[in-house]
Amino acid sequence: MAKKKTASGGMNRAERVAGTIFFLVYLLVMPLLATRIFDLLEVVLDTTINDSLRNVLYYYTLFAITVLLFHSYLAHTSGRFLDNLNRSLSTMLLGLLVFYGANELIFRVCNVLNSLTNLNDMTIAAQVASAPRMTVLIVVLLAPFVEEVLFRGLVFGCLREKSRIFAYLLSCALFAFLHVWTAALSNWDLGYLILMLQYLVPGLVFAWAYEHSGTLWTSILLHALVNALSLFTIAS
Repeated sequence: MAKKKTASGGMNRAERVAGTIFFLVYLLVMPLLATRIFDLLEVVLDTTINDSLRNVLYYYTLFAITVLLFHSYLAHTSGRFLDNLNRSLSTMLLGLLVFYGANELIFRVCNVLNSLTNLNDMTIAAQVASAPRMTVLIVVLLAPFVEEVLFRGLVFGCLREKSRIFAYLLSCALFAFLHVWTAALSNWDLGYLILMLQYLVPGLVFAWAYEHSGTLWTSILLHALVNALSLFTIAS
């Protein structure tokens, strides 16, 4: 029972309800409407908003909404991180080792099953070339924070009260779905859904890091570190 309180720790009912609505909008609506919203802003403001600035504004908005909706929960999990700093750091190190070992195997399996290129990786590579500082801000700081609060803090943490296995499965599946579904839709090719396999290892490792350490900041920092190392590889 103690672990269940740790994994879901501190998220009150209001945060869960408001957070669930925000999560559904973030997952299913915003990826489709963001471009139209920025196009409308350009007309209203009579200006041009380039792609790099659009991305930063998009994630800053998500970041601000996340902090506003989950401020109580974030304060709680921050306290747990400071109280269990050594455990959090050791969990991050172990999670990083498992991530790279298992991730290499999954990538090889994906290459055998499907030769499609991960469009998300291509987009990030293009952004690094055109706006490196903004890309680092998004990929290393803003995106990991938002994604961990929603997928691990909200989905995994709340579902774990009912079923630990289901919490792992659904949070990982939704995390993977987020990164590929727009590519499948825009290209009318369900083959892109196979690329979800590439995101199952991160989803599992980040959820485990949260559960094992008892604080969401472990998974946030681990996610940020993984993304930073990936960006370094792309830029090299």
